[in-house]
Amino acid sequence: MAKSMVNAPASSISVQPHKLTLLPATRGFGSVHLKQRAVKKMTMTMSPKMSISAVPVENTATSDTNKFDIPIMVNGCSGKMGKAIISAAESAGLNVVPVSFGSAQEAGQTVQVGTKEILVHGPSDRESTLESLLVKYPDLIVVDFTVPSAVNDNAELYCRVGVPFVMGTTGGDRDLLYKTVQDSKVYAVISPQMGKQVVAFLATMEIMAEQFPGAFSGYSLQVMESHQASKLDMSGTAKAVISCFQKLGVSFDMDQVQLIRDPQQQLEMVGVPEDHLSGHAFHMYHLTSPDQTVSFEFQHNVCGRSIYAEGTVDAVIFLAKKVYLKADKRIYDMRDVLREGNMR
Repeated sequence: MAKSMVNAPASSISVQPHKLTLLPATRGFGSVHLKQRAVKKMTMTMSPKMSISAVPVENTATSDTNKFDIPIMVNGCSGKMGKAIISAAESAGLNVVPVSFGSAQEAGQTVQVGTKEILVHGPSDRESTLESLLVKYPDLIVVDFTVPSAVNDNAELYCRVGVPFVMGTTGGDRDLLYKTVQDSKVYAVISPQMGKQVVAFLATMEIMAEQFPGAFSGYSLQVMESHQASKLDMSGTAKAVISCFQKLGVSFDMDQVQLIRDPQQQLEMVGVPEDHLSGHAFHMYHLTSPDQTVSFEFQHNVCGRSIYAEGTVDAVIFLAKKVYLKADKRIYDMRDVLREGNMR
């Protein structure tokens, strides 16, 4: 399966009129019939300058400059995701402020990301620090990639101070999160999946499930997902895709998902590049017809964190425009960012 997952063409589909033979569970899945490959190496395209004080509404291509002048605060800057976002934001020309929130243990530490030195504040002085930042940077947007247990407290803080934010952290009480933002009327992009192309794939799956319910009735499903060893739970993306297949008529329980967390298996069976064992997301969904004469396979592989960092930067730029335009809608997700159609 390693070869099939890594070396398959970017997109292919075939319907085979012969009987399929699936490999044993220890080797994952059988032959490949549909590939949806998403191993990303991001290619940055520098975009024209946009200042919050004068956000271009229609066409920014006429600007002579090539940066987005938006002040952002990245909370969780000491983590791998936070560092990736800071690097992507600086490359895009966003103004990363030299302040971040972290745990009590991290308070007072300075985190070096590229040329940027960022001072980490603990929980005790968060509100006064954020209020001071908002005075200094009135167009500030906060990016949150912290920990699930901090989601609701952080959102309440952002809403109380009145600062727009992008919430990429998963977990917490999501109903309470949305209610907090809705009651405060603060602008926010909330999405547990920031990878633009993965979001587009999920949206496509949901459209198919809505328009063609039962299309795969009777088909069997195998699901494999591989993530770095530190990720103990099942991927939320995998759950969402499985939910779509269930609406399409497939009988499948979440506990049937094959979770791969062992690095040796990831190298030999899944085909994860060694450099990305510490940060990857490889998913494969294999459907087989009742008589085993037809199979479909959907696959998306992500190496590293750049796809999520780039999506986060686009979400910041999107949100800055909505704030500037005083849009009626206040709460957005990554689908709204995709629909805008002007990503970098």
